[in-house]
Amino acid sequence: MSLEKIFFQSSMARSGSTIFQNIMGQNPDFYVTPTSGVLELVFGARANFTNSPEFKAQDAQLMEAGFKNFCRHGIQGFYEGLTSKKYVMDKSRGWAVYRPFLHEFYPNPKIICLVRDLRAIVSSYEKIYRKNPLKHDPVRDDSTGRGTIVHKRVDEWMSATNTIGRGVERIQETIRLGQDDKILFVKFEDLCLHPEKEMKRVYDYLEIPHFEHDFENIKQITKEDDEVYGLTSDLHTIRPTLSLPQPDYKQILGQDICNWLYTNYQWYFERFNYKK
Repeated sequence: MSLEKIFFQSSMARSGSTIFQNIMGQNPDFYVTPTSGVLELVFGARANFTNSPEFKAQDAQLMEAGFKNFCRHGIQGFYEGLTSKKYVMDKSRGWAVYRPFLHEFYPNPKIICLVRDLRAIVSSYEKIYRKNPLKHDPVRDDSTGRGTIVHKRVDEWMSATNTIGRGVERIQETIRLGQDDKILFVKFEDLCLHPEKEMKRVYDYLEIPHFEHDFENIKQITKEDDEVYGLTSDLHTIRPTLSLPQPDYKQILGQDICNWLYTNYQWYFERFNYKK
């Protein structure tokens, strides 16, 4: 068996992206990744292609054709070095917003984006922060007063330099660029409550044969060392059963912060039909 198609997952943080990969990994035809660095490889190649005088000195159209082929076969070759399975699901938070770039060398890419109630995402970050008070969390700096209270930590997480804020900006940019109708958005809540229905949507979108998944016995296939990123070591450890956690964001964040998130990101709540 040889690699036929590469699919892409580009989801919000804390929205079930890891458990989704491991659900897909139950299908023996799929090789699934943890957080992938493949996008960074083609980014690095793009920077050199753009700036190197050797490419500038040659025929522009010819070089562009070669670069597109380099990127496409580079990704293909990378995964052919890792697996002989038919399909790959590459997980990277940047694929959706860079879909126009990806489309240039991998036409009509299939990209799946999991989303979740933004209040629950932020609450999840706050719970992780509180989980181990013995270890310093980089979100907090007592010397400057940064991140010392819940309100300040939420400001940090929602900034464009942080994972949540960057993810929201990327989805908004994807919508503004008119790329959202080419991406399959899956609500984490719907995946937990109606897994068969949502996975049917996934397979229909990917245009491949359906597979019967076991949502009561999900084994951890993907492995990554979160401490490399300065994060807690169990950030991407999944539960074996797919279930929706009880919403506790009002208790964790407080009603005022929940209201602030809804007011300032109302487009997100309305786009994905989350109620106030």
